[in-house]
Amino acid sequence: MRFAYSTNGIEIVEFDYTTGVERTIQDFPAPDDLWARLRRAEGIVDDEVAERLLTPTFPDRTKPLRYYKEIAVNRAVQATLQGRKRVLLTLCTGAGKTAVAFQICWKLWSARWNSKGVNRNPKILFLADRNVLVDDPMAKDFSPFGDARHKITGGLAVKSRDIYFAIYQSIARDENRPGLYRDYARDFFDLIVIDECHRGSARDDSNGARFWNGSSPRHRSA
Repeated sequence: MRFAYSTNGIEIVEFDYTTGVERTIQDFPAPDDLWARLRRAEGIVDDEVAERLLTPTFPDRTKPLRYYKEIAVNRAVQATLQGRKRVLLTLCTGAGKTAVAFQICWKLWSARWNSKGVNRNPKILFLADRNVLVDDPMAKDFSPFGDARHKITGGLAVKSRDIYFAIYQSIARDENRPGLYRDYARDFFDLIVIDECHRGSARDDSNGARFWNGSSPRHRSA
C-alpha cells in the first residue's frame, strides 16, 4: 500500500506513503495519476519495465494470493526488471513460498522478459536440495506451464524448454557424477529460483554456487 484515504463525506484526507505527506484533497485521484506517482517514487522510468510489471499473476481462485504474497511477488519482479541480480525472500513455514515463486516466474514468463533483452520467454531454473521439493511444485503449482516444464535428471542436457527443475545432486560433479551443470552455459538461465537456500544452498562452496555466481538473476526462498 502506497496511498491511503479516509473521508467524512465532505473532505478527503490522503496519506502518501511514498513521501510521508498527509493532505486534504477535493477528489480521489485517478488510477493513472496514482500509477504515475508510484512510478516516480519507485524510479520506474522505463515504459517497458512499467508495462511488464503490470503483467497479471496467474488467476487461481482456489488459492488466491494473500496481500503479503502479492507484495513479495511484485517487489521481486520489480527488482528483476530493474536489473537487480540477487533477491532474498524470507517467509515463514507455511506462508506459501512455492506459490510466490510460481507467480514470479509466471509474470516474467508471460511478459517475455529475459536477461538478454531478446524476444523470447525466459529460461528459468527451480533449484532445491531434495526431490520432493522439486517434484511436487513441478506437478502442482507449476502445472500451468504445461509442456514448457522439464526436470533435469541426467543424461543429455535438454535445452528446448523454458521452466527447468533440478536438485543439486543431479547436476553436481563428483566421483560418481559427471557434472551436468557444465552442459549449460553460465548465462543459459535468465532466472534461478533457489528453494530452501538456508540448508547449505547459500554456501559459496555448495554444488549450485556456479549458477548464482554467474550472470543470472537469483531469487532465494528462505
